[in-house]
This record gives sequence, structure tokens and C-alpha cells, in this order.
Amino acid sequence: MKNMLLAHLKGDRVIWVITFIFLALSIVTVYSFVPILVKIEGGTPFQYLFKHLIYVLLGFGSIYLVHRIDAKYINQIAKFGYYFAVALLLFTFFFGKEINGAGRWVSIPLVGLTFQSSDFAKLALFLYLSKLLVRKKDKLNDWKEGILPLMIPIVVICALIFKDNLSTALLLFALSMAVLFIGQVPLSKLFTMFGAGVLLLMLMVGIHTAFPEANILPRFETWKNRLTNKIGTEQNIVENAQALDARRAIHAGSWFGTGVGDGKLKEYIPEAYADFYYASFVEEFGFVFSFLLAFLYLILLYRIIRIGLRSTSLFETYVSLAIGLHLLSQVSINMLVCTGIFPVTGQNMPFLAMGGSALIMACVSIGIVQSFAVKQNQLNPAAA
Repeated sequence: MKNMLLAHLKGDRVIWVITFIFLALSIVTVYSFVPILVKIEGGTPFQYLFKHLIYVLLGFGSIYLVHRIDAKYINQIAKFGYYFAVALLLFTFFFGKEINGAGRWVSIPLVGLTFQSSDFAKLALFLYLSKLLVRKKDKLNDWKEGILPLMIPIVVICALIFKDNLSTALLLFALSMAVLFIGQVPLSKLFTMFGAGVLLLMLMVGIHTAFPEANILPRFETWKNRLTNKIGTEQNIVENAQALDARRAIHAGSWFGTGVGDGKLKEYIPEAYADFYYASFVEEFGFVFSFLLAFLYLILLYRIIRIGLRSTSLFETYVSLAIGLHLLSQVSINMLVCTGIFPVTGQNMPFLAMGGSALIMACVSIGIVQSFAVKQNQLNPAAA
């Protein structure tokens, strides 16, 4: 039975085990963390659990299907994935479904599910940027031939995400700079690009401030209040309250937690199952298990980096490291938000938060890394 299962699940076994643990844990925790959603939206915990189960199955199916794809085809579809991501973001920009004051979602007809286009765009950008870095590796000292072709995709994707999701746009820009650093883009050019990005952001804020009637940045006040922690709007009062409740939940969890399903403060945190997942987890599982959770993420990151560094393909190395850094940054930001170090953002815990496009795309990312691992194992069976 075990050999039959492993015959179908190829690649890095440690990554498979950790992914299974995360997906199984997500089922338990989502069912426990949704009472607040039941109060706000109605329905029953079982209904949300069933919806999450669908996403978990889709996520696992995504890992399985993608990890069976030959790694060379992932390289070949990178450019198409980028242009499709741009088209999807443009569609979302004009026709996106608005949830919580932001038009980030595309509604999938017939099935009643929504998809956040930026989740796909992030992975598409990492793939395309990695492909370009390999193609331009001998031209990285030339602005026109080397640097500009790398910057255009970053600016386009981040600009299309920026209006409704500042935190994701800034995180994606920072991760893109990290990928360029890994790709050996000269530091002088990296600092210049980073400075240009900061100036562009300041220019957009300046234009919005000077001409507020144009409403270029419809969520500007929300961003400002989050950064300054200013209680000036009804929305910000709620966000500050849930941030305080998140810290109280972490304190209440102590060493071993209150027990699964017995947390009380999670019922007052509107995003207990997503943006404030870590706080809800610590409340019910305690500091000891939260440490083990962080340790599992670090092992996952190590295995992804290991696959990337073992690869003989620069494209596979860049993609693996980008995926690893992205997953780690999401985990870190979720923890920092819950502990009050970062302002409230929309970054949830990969694989664990209530399902949706973020869960599926995290699984697709793991499938890509596993595809690279399969290739390596075929070339060097002794290292498998």
C-alpha cells in the first residue's frame, strides 16, 4: 500500500508529508475558527467546512497534476502565464467583484466560488521573471537590453494589484527585487530600481492627495490609518479592535492553548480563519504547538531551497527560491500582524487559512517545486 502510494506521489517525500499535515490541520482549524463568520454571514460551520474541503481537494489535486508535468514545460508556459495574469488583472480591475471594499475577486460562474486574481499573478510573475533572468544573464549590466525587460513585468503586475491591495503589491515588489538579487543583478541597479519604485509610489500618493476627487487610490485612507494606527473611521476602529483581540488571544493561549474549539476570543476576530489565523491558532493550541508550526514551515522552506540549489537549471533555481521566499514572507507577516508588530494586511497562512485561490495557488507552487524534484530524482536516483 505504501509503495503504491509513493509510486504516484513522486518528488520530495518530506514536502509531501508536511503538505499533508498542513492540509489536514487546516480542516480541523477552519471548522473551529469560523464561528465569527457564521455570526456575520450566516450559515453553519459545516457549510464553511464543506466549502473549504472542496478547496483542499482542489489544492491537493493541483499539487498532484502539476508535479506530474515535465519541468521543461513549466519553463515553456511561463510567458503565456504572465500575459494571462495581466489579462486576468485587467478584467478584475474593471469587472472585479468587490468584497470588504476592494475589487480583488473574480466570480466563477455556476459554482458560486470566487478567485483572487493577484494570487495567480504572483506565481506567474515569478515564473516569467525567472525565465527572463536566464535569458538576460549576460546583459544585466545593460539598462536597455537587460534591466528594462526585467522591470516592465514587475511594474505592470504590481501597478494592476496596487489600487486594491497595497500590501500584496509592496510584498510582490520586494520579493521581485529579491529574485533579481538572486539572479545576480548588480546592486547599483537594484538600488536604483528600488528607489524608482519608492518615488513612483510617492508620486501616486501625491497626485491622489492633490486631486482627491479623481479617486486614483480609493483605499488610501484605509492604508494611511493602518500605517499610523489612527482610529479615524469606522473600518479602522474595527481593525484596531480585532488587532487587540488577536494579541489577547495569543496571551490567552499560554503554553498549551485552551483546546481545539474552546477558544473564546476567536469569536470576536472577523478574520480569525485567515488574516488573523496565527492568533486563533495560538489561542487554541498554545505557544508550544505554534513553535512546532513555525518549525514545519522552516523545514518546508529548507527543502524547497535544497531542491532549488540542487538543480542544474538556473530557471528552476530562481523559481524554487522565489516560491520559498514568498511562502515564508506570508507566514512571517501573518505572525507579525497578529502580534501587533505589523499593521493589518491581507496576508494569511499558506495551506492553513480558509480555502480559496490562495490555498490553490500555494498548492500549485508546491506542485511546481515537486516537478523539479522529480526531474532531479530521475537524473540522480541515489539522491532521492
